[in-house]
Amino acid sequence: MDFEQADMTTPRDRNDLRTDGGSGAVDPPPVDALNEGSLDPATLARNAPRLETVVELLNQPSLARVYTYICYWGPVGPPSVMDRLDLSRSTTYEYIDRLVDLGLVDRDESVRPQQLTADPVIVVEQHVPIVITPTVLHALALQEVDEDVAVFVDRHGVGKLVAALRGAGLHAAGKTTYRMVASDIDVRESEAMMIVNSLEPALVVGREHDPYFGHLFPDVGDEMELPDSTALDGAPEPEQRTDE
Repeated sequence: MDFEQADMTTPRDRNDLRTDGGSGAVDPPPVDALNEGSLDPATLARNAPRLETVVELLNQPSLARVYTYICYWGPVGPPSVMDRLDLSRSTTYEYIDRLVDLGLVDRDESVRPQQLTADPVIVVEQHVPIVITPTVLHALALQEVDEDVAVFVDRHGVGKLVAALRGAGLHAAGKTTYRMVASDIDVRESEAMMIVNSLEPALVVGREHDPYFGHLFPDVGDEMELPDSTALDGAPEPEQRTDE
């Protein structure tokens, strides 16, 4: 991944991002992305924190789950994170501290309880059509609460889960069937049906709260037939988003 082009912060101008996963350039980028400049030790060292952030969120669904909750429902305090995600106090603060260290969560300690906020992140890979947004991280985090998602990732990996998320969006828009999703991502039809249904919460909440949802679904985002997020089990009520 070219981390000079992939930024983990909110872009200043979303028009710089293309819906096919590219950024900035109209023409296709050069094939030889790995060159003397991009492999310069100083460049690699400068981009190391971004790499660490991406790897930690993709490989730790429990951490991604806490980040996504704070991103969508913040400002919130640690007690809300602990209660809503059913975490122990020590685990809650461990995850919050790690997210703060990664630069993903801001902590306001001027009030009690401290208030946590998180900007939505987007990773755009310029050289292949890959986009990572809070919706993708939410899908990964579902492993922590949905055994079907955990089994799917264990069998097929994170890459196919992201592909399945795209398939789930197309299915919600009536553009594809379970059988077509199964064929597209090379899994059994029963697995496709299971994962498409399991990923619906990520689509429901993402469409309402992820400002980059349109980069994942530029063609069908407005056509999906999905329930309101308040219909989801365990969805926070509006008055619960802030700790008084």
